[in-house]
Amino acid sequence: MNAGRVRRIAGPIIHATGLGVAGLFDVVDVGPKKIIGEIVRLEKDEAVIQVYEDGTGLQVGAEAESTGRPLSARLGPGLIGTIYDGIQRPLELLYRQSGAFMEPGVRGERLDPDKRWDFVPNPDIAEKLARKETVTVKPGLLLGTVKETQSITCKIMVPPVCKGGSLVELKGAGSYTINDIVALSDKDEQFSLSHWWPLRLPRPAAKRLAADKPLITGERVIDVFFPLSKGGTAAIPGGFGTGKTMTQHAIAKWCDADVIIYIGCGERGNEMTDVLTEFPHLIDPRTGRSLMERTVLIANTSNMPVAAREVSIYTGVTIAEFYRDMGYHVAIMADSTSRWAEALRELSGRMEEMPAEEGFPAYLPTRLAEFYERAGRVETLNGGEGSVSIIGAVSPPGGDFSEPVTQHTKRFIRCFWALDRDLANARHYPAISWTDSYSEYADEVKLWWEQVNPAWAVVRQKALDLLKKEQRLSEIVRLIGPDALPDDQRLILITSEIIKNGFLQQNSFDAIDMYCVPAKQVRLLELIMYFYEKAAVCIKLGAPLVQVTALPERERLSRLKSEVKNTDMDALTDFEHEVNAVMEELERNYRTKGHL
Repeated sequence: MNAGRVRRIAGPIIHATGLGVAGLFDVVDVGPKKIIGEIVRLEKDEAVIQVYEDGTGLQVGAEAESTGRPLSARLGPGLIGTIYDGIQRPLELLYRQSGAFMEPGVRGERLDPDKRWDFVPNPDIAEKLARKETVTVKPGLLLGTVKETQSITCKIMVPPVCKGGSLVELKGAGSYTINDIVALSDKDEQFSLSHWWPLRLPRPAAKRLAADKPLITGERVIDVFFPLSKGGTAAIPGGFGTGKTMTQHAIAKWCDADVIIYIGCGERGNEMTDVLTEFPHLIDPRTGRSLMERTVLIANTSNMPVAAREVSIYTGVTIAEFYRDMGYHVAIMADSTSRWAEALRELSGRMEEMPAEEGFPAYLPTRLAEFYERAGRVETLNGGEGSVSIIGAVSPPGGDFSEPVTQHTKRFIRCFWALDRDLANARHYPAISWTDSYSEYADEVKLWWEQVNPAWAVVRQKALDLLKKEQRLSEIVRLIGPDALPDDQRLILITSEIIKNGFLQQNSFDAIDMYCVPAKQVRLLELIMYFYEKAAVCIKLGAPLVQVTALPERERLSRLKSEVKNTDMDALTDFEHEVNAVMEELERNYRTKGHL
């Protein structure tokens, strides 16, 4: 280790000299309490250190000691179900050590060193070693498995960086701690149940795969109108109270990802408290067990040190890549990237860097790109398939989407779910605007959806076009009223309301409507558009609009979402037959009257 002295203090930014050959991004212990810091700049003999804990009481001349290694996460069994802070310190353990207010310098093992895990060796490797065959050590080689929770099996693999050579020993089945050695190579390399990985370094994969499989969330407005691929990136921008956190909670509970990483980055303490108290009680709909059995929480509230907020998203994405390499599909909920960007702005100001737009550092776009580019669907080093999907909430001040964080985020994401304040105030949930939102994954997931229902692309586009027409007509309606419009245009307004209320809006407290399976999603929209097309024909033949809208089937269209269960697709087919019979009779009546 190299020891130096603190020369200058500017809040969370420490200038120290005498650290010798310390490298960029090395971890440094500062002061008598050994608070954790990271070297972010080197200037001749001076190192600029960003500390991740409260530096109150730290004095010029205090000792600063480099550990010679970068800021890293410890990865292994025991991550799932744990609540960490931004630098992967277990908060529950720290609470038992120092109470409700964390003392600077307090330490806690990232993974429980005393807990024993039942290790099951890879039978293929064990058999080869028993026959004295050569087993080449390579990144991603599966050594064995550990049952981490009832929902997740942790695969013990050779880390992405290794010396190579051949495996000479693999321990048998038994109970081991995370520090116990379970395998040895002929290059004197030892493999335990856990390993360290630098937070800012992306974990390698064999190759990237096409983003052609959707991440199913159960939210119709997302899955059908603005789909997100597994391994994709999405942003949820919206002003205060528009439902960013609630939308992320719903996605975390219902999406078909295997592992959920929830990063509370600079959010208010009461919001994070809700997450910490609610998540352990949420039931995973796939397993019927606690959602925490496949969730990792990273809590870094607004009153915690600002520098730790900056690094928290790297902690989250590193853990996500660890489970991706096992072949799991991981979803990251980052709430919110605006608070993370504010941390960058404060630290940049402390380091006296030249500010750019609205005081943010000039490298804000680069940092956003580095974060979102770690998403992706990949072929893992051992030939499996895994993905990391990133869903970042953005909190633009006053709901202004033209501010820098939102604008730069749009450059690096391909799915934009814009939250609308008017919809939120009208209690329309989720309050995702169908006019301001977009998804560039629609064409890529088209083949997948057409296997569910061949009409997906056509009916989706028809509905979006109808909503655009409704938006233009609504401007006219505000001036002259709806009664001045012809019946065919008033039908567009009525059908759009059915789409909004009967398809786009979901009731998260309704046992049936809180989650909608893909097949039901498309069928609901298909029925609405089928009704519109049949009604348009009848109106063209001379049927008055009031006669069409008075049909009981029209009212039922808005209620089908909560009346028909996900497993009862036959009920939707029966309803289609009812609509067809009624509309054909109406059409036949007006054809016989000679209205052409």
